[in-house]
Amino acid sequence: MANLWTKITSAVTRKTGSEKLPRILSRDEHPVSRKHISDSALKVMHRLRSGGFDAFLVGGGVRDLMLGKQPKDFDIATNATPEDVRQLFRNSRIIGRRFKIVHVRFGREIIEVTTYRGNHEDGNGKTAVAGESGMLLRDNVYGTLEEDAVRRDFTVNALYYCSEKFTVLDHVGGLSDLNKREVRIIGDAASRYQEDPVRMLRAVRFAAKLDFTLEARTAAPLKKLAPLLEQIPAARLFDEVLKLFMEGQALRVYALLKHYNLFRPLFPATQAVLDGDDPSAAALIEQGLVNTDTRISQNKPVTPAFLFAVMLWPVVRREMAQLQAEGIPEIPALHQAAQNCVSAQQQHTSIPKRFSMPMRDIWELQLRLPRRTGRRAQELLEHRYFRAGYDFLLLREQAGEIPEELGPWWTAFQEADEETREGMQKKIAGDRPARNNNGRRRRKPRHRNPPRSS
Repeated sequence: MANLWTKITSAVTRKTGSEKLPRILSRDEHPVSRKHISDSALKVMHRLRSGGFDAFLVGGGVRDLMLGKQPKDFDIATNATPEDVRQLFRNSRIIGRRFKIVHVRFGREIIEVTTYRGNHEDGNGKTAVAGESGMLLRDNVYGTLEEDAVRRDFTVNALYYCSEKFTVLDHVGGLSDLNKREVRIIGDAASRYQEDPVRMLRAVRFAAKLDFTLEARTAAPLKKLAPLLEQIPAARLFDEVLKLFMEGQALRVYALLKHYNLFRPLFPATQAVLDGDDPSAAALIEQGLVNTDTRISQNKPVTPAFLFAVMLWPVVRREMAQLQAEGIPEIPALHQAAQNCVSAQQQHTSIPKRFSMPMRDIWELQLRLPRRTGRRAQELLEHRYFRAGYDFLLLREQAGEIPEELGPWWTAFQEADEETREGMQKKIAGDRPARNNNGRRRRKPRHRNPPRSS
């Protein structure tokens, strides 16, 4: 860690070569316009400057505007400390311990304000702490704009926009990488990943999101360093999983995660099943991610409960089969397998109850949907998670896990009128063994031999 700052700055120098930095683009040299920037972000920058501080739009917001895309959120960098920002904005609060940032709230919109980061080696035990592996546990050393640019993760995320002078500033070659459509880490890749292993996931996510390639030196250490993700708190990795798979490029993200061995630390039990000989498990996950991407492209809602149901179902199904082979009935076997699976997964990516409970309901519906006689079908239609369970059933059929029988029946049943539904259920009842008044199936009469005459 003693040489990290030297590694970062020297790597930036090697990368830029003869490119003269910083590059400053004037108003007529870039596409960024104030009309595409949130009014709230403009207000924050104006008040910071009025208070005597710097204020720049930075990060993904500038990157997206340079690419002609509308950003989802806006981040601001300043030389004001978090305490300074808090005094300027009553509608703000300081969050984070590892990295202190300030959230300035305008209704539902949050503008994130960060103080320029400096060389953490200049800090003390209170402002900068690193673990044995090199991971930064605390980094609240403040610096200059130039130092802040070098401390950011990827070059394309280190562009700054000044709303006062209408200029774009590039200290690390991000403009060149935007043109080349490359994701390039700032500094020595291995050192930066050790500093924060989540950067490996971010590299993959940005490559998929932007449809960029990973620059060779940025990609080189990924497979070897992937196990470092096991050091990251499960709650943080849960948030990262949502960013990876719920932004519209889930299938491409999945392929990159698999390629660089980054999927295993997130879902080790699922990876163990995929390493086996069950092709339907891989097909289920891939089709589930295709469906997720499609729904997002159509502005339809997606839920983490369904995503995790897809990712963990191959694990649950395998353990459930093992339990049934030991003589445990179907539904108790499912409940036990689900409990074991979720408990184990919580060690890697925490799953809040508001998602784990619906996920279990989706799984249980897979056992209930085949039971359609009497009032059961109508009751299932009224189940809170019927639609999710039905979609999951269709997904299993698409993946070849089960025959395409139940899905078409439930599709027709939902669209049918009451009379047609009754006919559909009578047909099912006619195909099943009759039951007596106690609800038990009638046995066929036993043919006894007539008693022998004495």
